[in-house]
Amino acid sequence: MNYSEEKNNYPDYIEQIYEFKVTKGMKTQRLDIFLTNSIANASRTKVQKAIANGNVQINGKVAKASQKIQSGDEIICTILKPPPIVLLPEEIPLEIAYEDEYLLVVNKPAGMVCHPGFGNRHGTLINAVLYHLGIREALELNYENDEEDLDEGLIFSSDIVRPGLVHRLDKDTSGLIIITKNSEIHNQIASQFENRTINRYYLALAWGKFDEKKGFIIGNIARSTKDRKLFAVVSKSGKYAKTEYEVLEEFEYLSLLKLKLHTGRTHQIRVHLSHLKKPVFGDISYGGNKIIYGGNNPLWKNRATKMLEIAQRQMLHAFELTFFHPVLNENVTIKTSLPNDFNKVLDFLH
Repeated sequence: MNYSEEKNNYPDYIEQIYEFKVTKGMKTQRLDIFLTNSIANASRTKVQKAIANGNVQINGKVAKASQKIQSGDEIICTILKPPPIVLLPEEIPLEIAYEDEYLLVVNKPAGMVCHPGFGNRHGTLINAVLYHLGIREALELNYENDEEDLDEGLIFSSDIVRPGLVHRLDKDTSGLIIITKNSEIHNQIASQFENRTINRYYLALAWGKFDEKKGFIIGNIARSTKDRKLFAVVSKSGKYAKTEYEVLEEFEYLSLLKLKLHTGRTHQIRVHLSHLKKPVFGDISYGGNKIIYGGNNPLWKNRATKMLEIAQRQMLHAFELTFFHPVLNENVTIKTSLPNDFNKVLDFLH
């Protein structure tokens, strides 16, 4: 993606102005609390940011967050919001692993985001699927929160747009994704994910070696307290997560793994392996893009550096899935081969 494309994916915020007059009988409260309660979809953080930037006035004077509102006060608040997302069908090549009139399975390449968000307004899997399904109309979506990804439910509930993402893959994880074409099939496939009757298998290249060649990694997962965009295994709270693994091949300081998800937590495989000090090779977010083992071996260090240059992302690929087709009334198994970058790293190792 060049700079101009990146800038398009992060459009300028637009100003939205709110005016209030404090009426008699309204209880005295802090300005930031009043505005948070008065402006739809505005978080306290966003309101406090507007106040800190001098974008809130009381009776014509710049106000502070802690200032108490009084009867008769005239308040003008300017909040910056992202413009609505226009969902555009885009002619982006897709590798279709399976398709019928009810659903399709796509082999998503690394680097492609699954669905639009504030910083990913085009080039996503959904943009490509819309075009593939013959949809040419653009759809404007109300999108209030620029800190989280757009919920695909907004897309799916539209009368114009009908592809349903049943599950997701991280941007830099490649592999198979099921997309449904109508709401009935979507609900039936989604229930299989909820009931954990769909089998999903991944291949991963991980740092280190495993004492046991087969086993389970079990540990509750929650958002990291150090970085809210990442996740971590926690001893208290969090959501139960279970990953099954099998060592397929061992190298000097790396292991090729086959993994099965028994739960579907965000970043689950990456978090579980990182927790074992065996992060996925190339994983920037969880430490796999550094030389974890063998750093004192000059020959290996040189080889590992070259392989990381080839990888440029986590070596994690969703290569197989089996689901029950609700219309065909039979199990369907889809497999896909490893992508080029993953194969090149393995070739280098061999």
